[in-house]
Amino acid sequence: MSHLPVLEYPDNRLREKAVPVTDFGPALRKQVDDLVETLCASRAIGLAAPQTGSNARIIVVDATGSGRSPMAYINPRIMARHLWAVVEESCLSLPGLEGKVKRCLRLTIEAQDPYGTPFSRQLEDMDAVVVQHEIDHLEGVLFVDRLPLWRQLAWRWRRRNPAG
Repeated sequence: MSHLPVLEYPDNRLREKAVPVTDFGPALRKQVDDLVETLCASRAIGLAAPQTGSNARIIVVDATGSGRSPMAYINPRIMARHLWAVVEESCLSLPGLEGKVKRCLRLTIEAQDPYGTPFSRQLEDMDAVVVQHEIDHLEGVLFVDRLPLWRQLAWRWRRRNPAG
């Protein structure tokens, strides 16, 4: 397994839409293992393949942050959303930025495991929030895009003018 470098904004690869995984061979399982190792080493709760420079539709999630129960979702799709709320988020690709965004606290997801076996899962609370955040990465969307416009502009201004 390898610890992968995590791309940071404004790297253009973070804005690209990921492509579906079609090859469920050993190379995919190694990539998933590398993503899990990177997730755990970063002490994060979610990571998407595009954050490491890959354009594959893969996310790994461990909402507990313990590194003991990471879950891989290949080609994930949200099938149903329920119970919207405002939650605090941050992102490895946007270091130093935290903000409140609107997410649902219950969702139904369909995906495949690293062997290509389809599954469906009901997620709640932090698991649901993290999966939505990571699926956004697969679409080239960053959580900063979901912040109020004034917050986005203030963040971008501070990035350009760190002393002022």
